[in-house]
Amino acid sequence: MDIALPLENNEKGLIQACVRRERWAQKVLYEEYYSRMMGVCLRYATDEEEALDILHEGFIKVFRHVGKYKPGTSLSAWIRRIMVNTAIDYYRKNSRRRTEDMDEAYDISTNDPDAISRCTEQEILEAIQELTPSYRAVFNLYVIEGYAHKEIAELLDITESTSRSNLVKARLKLKEILSERL
Repeated sequence: MDIALPLENNEKGLIQACVRRERWAQKVLYEEYYSRMMGVCLRYATDEEEALDILHEGFIKVFRHVGKYKPGTSLSAWIRRIMVNTAIDYYRKNSRRRTEDMDEAYDISTNDPDAISRCTEQEILEAIQELTPSYRAVFNLYVIEGYAHKEIAELLDITESTSRSNLVKARLKLKEILSERL
């Protein structure tokens, strides 16, 4: 069943049909936004296959949550936001699984001792404990626990830029503290 439906003229009807899970409407929406959203996904992916995975996962979310779309706002921007969030989720999920090849890690290492290797665990712990509570929290969540700045911002009720700034300041302060001890 082929239905010609100009998207801009009947967006509300198309969305309502997608809410009812009508396949023809999902197909129209998918075909209308495929190329633009594929471009978004390609910017986040390492290759076309990965971009397709992100795109399809994103469209599944679009169709699952289409009832939350507010008519009058940009449908394209709404779908794009879902695609970007899906790409970020995909990256997070896969980046936690990645490991470095041991030979590569050995080749890039140096024989020069760094400040951390010259410190005991206790000295490092004490240096971390000397940080202000906000610096310490961000440092621990990011470096030790592996949280992203967005997650840290939500957990600590701060902005992402504050999280990044606090991490930079925490690292500088730790470097200063550890340098003084050596």
